[in-house]
Amino acid sequence: MIAGVIVAALFGLVIGSFLNVCIYRLPRGESVAWPASRCTSCQRALAWYENVPVLSWAVLGGRCRTCKARVSAMYPVIELTTGILFGAAYYWYGPTPLGIVRMLFGCAMVVLFVIDLQHRILPNVITVPGTLIGLALSPFLPPGWVSSLIGVVVGGGMLFAIAETYYRLRGIQGLGMGDVKMLAMIGAFLGWKLTLVTLVLASFGGALLGVALIVTKRGGMQAKLPFGTFLAVAAVIAAVAGDSLVTWYLSYYP
Repeated sequence: MIAGVIVAALFGLVIGSFLNVCIYRLPRGESVAWPASRCTSCQRALAWYENVPVLSWAVLGGRCRTCKARVSAMYPVIELTTGILFGAAYYWYGPTPLGIVRMLFGCAMVVLFVIDLQHRILPNVITVPGTLIGLALSPFLPPGWVSSLIGVVVGGGMLFAIAETYYRLRGIQGLGMGDVKMLAMIGAFLGWKLTLVTLVLASFGGALLGVALIVTKRGGMQAKLPFGTFLAVAAVIAAVAGDSLVTWYLSYYP
């Protein structure tokens, strides 16, 4: 088991390096397959030894070897995060198809988390195919196709209703369609019960941060928070502990 977790985590570091490419290029409409990785400042193609996850960044002191431009610490953080997610998925699910699907789902959440945090967008190229993939896999894996289909309808439909109501009452857009599509994707992978858990956790997290911003005078009631980042964290928590949270909550209603 321990050896499997280590191998999975190392593989996750490599995948995390690719996720960095996706995070940088997708918002800019660039291909994630070509050209090869390069310095974003001087545009020099990186040698293979400059692409070793985490280690290269540390050895080079977080700077480009040629132009000495600073390389964001976000790169190794994303690689380490992906490695931890892969190791945890292997530990939790073992070498099973569901474990692989959870790793894929975790990758999507990492990319959406960072892109929404940095650019306030949730690319359709991830959420729309992600929803279809989740639905396609649901007849063969948990949560099953019925729960998955309901999850898409409930997740996307509920957020759309909330966004539309908020817009009609306030005259401003509180949630974007990207959030709607992202929650629909989460519903396809996790099913309707864990989608509700995700929405509750994300809303709670967003409310806490909103209050903190107001108290510290760093933002007001009109502050726009990247809700997709909260959905991503909440979805990962729900995927791992959602059933336990539901059981714990229902235990108060005998």
